[in-house]
Amino acid sequence: MTNSVINPSFWPRPKGYSNGILTDDGLLFVAGQIGWNYSQEIEQDDLVCQTRHALQNILEVVKSAGGVATDVVRLTWYLKDKKSYLSKQAEIGEVYREIFGRHFPAMSVLIVQELVEDDALVEIEATARIGR
Repeated sequence: MTNSVINPSFWPRPKGYSNGILTDDGLLFVAGQIGWNYSQEIEQDDLVCQTRHALQNILEVVKSAGGVATDVVRLTWYLKDKKSYLSKQAEIGEVYREIFGRHFPAMSVLIVQELVEDDALVEIEATARIGR
């Protein structure tokens, strides 16, 4: 079995990891994506904005592997602030539906003390099945 590295061509090359790994049988594992833009800059200290970017980043990796939003079968969310997440759930839901539509894969939400990028408020990782 061989695995293909998936990195959107217009993104800077990541250091020490790959944004996605696609297996021969179509499983795509998307590394945790944070709320930065394609230049790896966090634009706002706002959970909703960062969630939008993180979800868009996931979708870019999925598209780079030849997939679409409905190929995503699992999302794991890592958040730094439970109260902020709960108070902004409606807005986060709107952003989610803008990007993924009415597709709802299995999801887990974990509250963590820190993320590697100090300014990141959310990190989301995904699994997709490409070419079903």
